[in-house]
Amino acid sequence: MRAPGFWWAPPDRLGLLPRLLAPLGWLYAAGTARRLRRPGYQPRVPVICVGNLTAGGAGKTPTVIALVERLSARGHAVQVVSRGYGGRLKGPVRVDPARHGAAEVGDEPLLLSAFAPVWVARDRAEGVRAAEAAGAGVILLDDGFQNPAVRPALALVVVDAARGFGNGRCIPAGPLREPVSVGLARADLVLTIGEDSAQARFDGLWGADLHLPRLRGALRPLAMGMDWAGERVLAFAGIADPSRFFATLRAEGAELIRGEALCDHETLSDTLLRRLEAEAKAAGAQLVTTEKDAARLPAAWRSRVLTLVVRLHVADWSALDARLTALGL
Repeated sequence: MRAPGFWWAPPDRLGLLPRLLAPLGWLYAAGTARRLRRPGYQPRVPVICVGNLTAGGAGKTPTVIALVERLSARGHAVQVVSRGYGGRLKGPVRVDPARHGAAEVGDEPLLLSAFAPVWVARDRAEGVRAAEAAGAGVILLDDGFQNPAVRPALALVVVDAARGFGNGRCIPAGPLREPVSVGLARADLVLTIGEDSAQARFDGLWGADLHLPRLRGALRPLAMGMDWAGERVLAFAGIADPSRFFATLRAEGAELIRGEALCDHETLSDTLLRRLEAEAKAAGAQLVTTEKDAARLPAAWRSRVLTLVVRLHVADWSALDARLTALGL
């Protein structure tokens, strides 16, 4: 399902519907708080939780990739534990791209498995134990900030700077899984992802609420020998904010004839792909999608769809590096 538009209205322009839904949001927040009081597994190795406060994506997957690379460069054996959203396997199971598809383990774990060993587990504590037994020196917990199963050594909250914390209300009145002040009280660092204009907007709306060390990053396309300038494309994306992907293509100089916004993690059926391909051919355009969506493509379509690959760029990692050093990492 796609998030309702009123979730992302600024807090100072709150409409009637989120006000009416506010009592349900209070109940949702109370349920989250009650769940978090449960005792969690104390890992034998450092666990870094990468999470967010809102429903949907905020850039966690590019963040995990960047952390894998940074920790590996510091000489650590990094493994990842994920719930495997969208996959049917309960785990714990180590992701094997030669045997598993997105239907078994989810698109994000499949993508992450190219960078580090990844364990899918509905029970995150069992996933962490499996990674420990497999020799992990440090574990990245992909999502799970509102899950009490594991006690992390470090919690990093990722925020889409353009969207911020939406209207500031909890589900279903807004996008928050818990109130901002409550969630940030458990966090160690905040990473806001977006270009300068989005960072400035976030500062104006939410900067006063941050009392934590903050990293600022942006998603930048990898060249990979592809020149998008003048390329006619029909783009499709099943991510939290497809418009951001379409804007990136335009910024790279592509001629976007149309963008098909799918639901997050939506199944890429043969019927859907044939329809998009027929439309693209009629317009003399090439199909293109995100790296995460490409992980869900059926094998027969992988050579027929281009992928725009983005990576997280952070100019100053010093706040994170200081925390890693304090943990002996």
